[in-house]
Amino acid sequence: MSDRHVYAGLPFADSDAEIAAALEEVSVPVLLCTMVHITGDPGWIRSHLRPAGLMLNEYQGFMDPDALAEVRRRALPEIIAYRDRGCIPAAQQPDATLLKEMMDFIAVEPLPDDVIPMMLDEMGLSEVDAKAIDWTDDVPAETKADFPVVIIGCGQSGLLAGIRLAEAGIPFTILEKNGGPGGTWWENRYPGARVDVGSHFYCYSFVPADHWTEYFSQQPELQQYFEEVMHDYNIAEHCRFNTEVVSATFDEADSTWSVVTSSKDREQTFQARAVISSVGALNRPKLPDIPGIDDFDGPAFHSARWDHSVDITGKKVALVGAGASGFQIAPTIADDVEQLHVFQRTPQWMFPNPNYHEPVPDGMRWAIRHLPFFGRWFRFVQFWPGSGGDMSSSRIDPDFDDSDGLAVSERNLATRGWFEGFIRSQVDDEELLAKLIPQYPATGKRTLQDNGSWLQCLQRDDVELITTGIERIESNGIRTTDGEFYEADVICFATGFHHNRFLWPMHIEGRDGAVLNEVWGDEPAAYLGITMPEFPNLFCVYGPGTHLIHGGSLIFQSECQVTYIMGCLEHLLREGHTTMEPKPELLAEWDAKRSARVKELVWSHWSIEHSYFKNANGDLYSISPWPLHTYQQWTKAPNTDDFIYT
Repeated sequence: MSDRHVYAGLPFADSDAEIAAALEEVSVPVLLCTMVHITGDPGWIRSHLRPAGLMLNEYQGFMDPDALAEVRRRALPEIIAYRDRGCIPAAQQPDATLLKEMMDFIAVEPLPDDVIPMMLDEMGLSEVDAKAIDWTDDVPAETKADFPVVIIGCGQSGLLAGIRLAEAGIPFTILEKNGGPGGTWWENRYPGARVDVGSHFYCYSFVPADHWTEYFSQQPELQQYFEEVMHDYNIAEHCRFNTEVVSATFDEADSTWSVVTSSKDREQTFQARAVISSVGALNRPKLPDIPGIDDFDGPAFHSARWDHSVDITGKKVALVGAGASGFQIAPTIADDVEQLHVFQRTPQWMFPNPNYHEPVPDGMRWAIRHLPFFGRWFRFVQFWPGSGGDMSSSRIDPDFDDSDGLAVSERNLATRGWFEGFIRSQVDDEELLAKLIPQYPATGKRTLQDNGSWLQCLQRDDVELITTGIERIESNGIRTTDGEFYEADVICFATGFHHNRFLWPMHIEGRDGAVLNEVWGDEPAAYLGITMPEFPNLFCVYGPGTHLIHGGSLIFQSECQVTYIMGCLEHLLREGHTTMEPKPELLAEWDAKRSARVKELVWSHWSIEHSYFKNANGDLYSISPWPLHTYQQWTKAPNTDDFIYT
């Protein structure tokens, strides 16, 4: 992996022509901001050459071609001069006031004052990781040595927790059921698997992003990223792979957790003073309850357990599920199979993303690596439009007539029109359109992204979209409720995960024999999504109520939560406490506030019958209804009065 300080700009000796060629491929609004760093002149963001808007996945700010060309022409001699003076930026770098002006410039709107602290933290315009743990010496080494921590899971959040514990000098062990790091990116290796958050935002804030080859990276590159981070930070020596946690039990007599694992039929117990659950919520595959599912004679597997030993070339393939995974699988395998039948329960809204399969141009990669803070400003371009700062289109307007169930407000209706217009622009077949256009409000379920690949795939002669319910699976195919039979050689179930079963199937037992899954039932709740009464020194990353449905990156969310957890551990050690757990009344207040907020938003709307966010009663306990900056402020440090200590 490249130098971690790449955001400050690495020296280069490219020729004038090579620099000019690179500038043809860069994001010009981002270039204008980086020119302020190079020259020290804020005039770059104060002229008529400015973006007209900022929208997710649009990187040129809707500037016209002449304006783009003029910026590149003006920037070229300044960048050449920067190279010739040894790649030294201007001595006078932007202060907080100018940085705010630069953010407003690139966002094409004034950022609210309460958002600025988050963005300044996230921008990190220095070569120092501002979120790194730097405890002073008044926590003695022997105190830390006597406080071992177990982390469950080595996905992105478990790896992050390990990095921060190592910085703090606390001993820890990461227990991971898979054979390596990466979590969902270790497990989901199906054809076409890729991230749906921009790669330059879907990465740690303190690790460079100049290496991504695609704007939305595919699984192999993502898993390799976490592998390299693990080795760069020397975390591998703390990991026990192929080791699944079976149970964790709190011993009140000595205030420790006993964590029992299974590995190759061998049981082992780890003792810990604190446990950090980093198991995620999308890692236990959910198979559909279909009669005859075990009667199929050919290969059948869940998308998260794709069997690469099965050659699907020239085969009849049945893909059960047309959600996020099916959306990626179908266009990827369509060229290889003889026939593809896609079974869809509910259509998905999608918004156009022309960059979804696009490589990062060489010029962009060059600029991110060599121009000071270009990468940070490009991260801002991906971050801000999807940060949940403006959730007005997702809010249910009580005065809006929603009797048809198609929209929840005038703005939501406009969003529906935009999404539907994109679908209609790609598809002429009215029969197919009737299957594709959802009859629920826009953004009311997970909104997918398409550059045309999904819709084009469904119009192939060798692909059929089936919306009739499945009656049963037979030895050689699938029969639907209308009596039709679809022959299949291979079945893939792209049917999602047990999203609402947090920490399942582990047995977690806290004080007085409280069993976590029994305490939660179908209504899991944790204070800030992180801590629970009756379970001392147990912390969750990606716990109940923290799933980002409105946008953003779960890595950002994990950084918030791990910062909070490290603050809790620091307080325990500094103050000499043994355990901490949130006050029950605080959790009740938090959950009531979260629940009330969720009921105001589109995801809870009555028209949405099938959603993996909802529990058996149709309630939502997994999602976060808060803008990113709100949650980040709540988790910057724990309020020590919120807890009960021993």
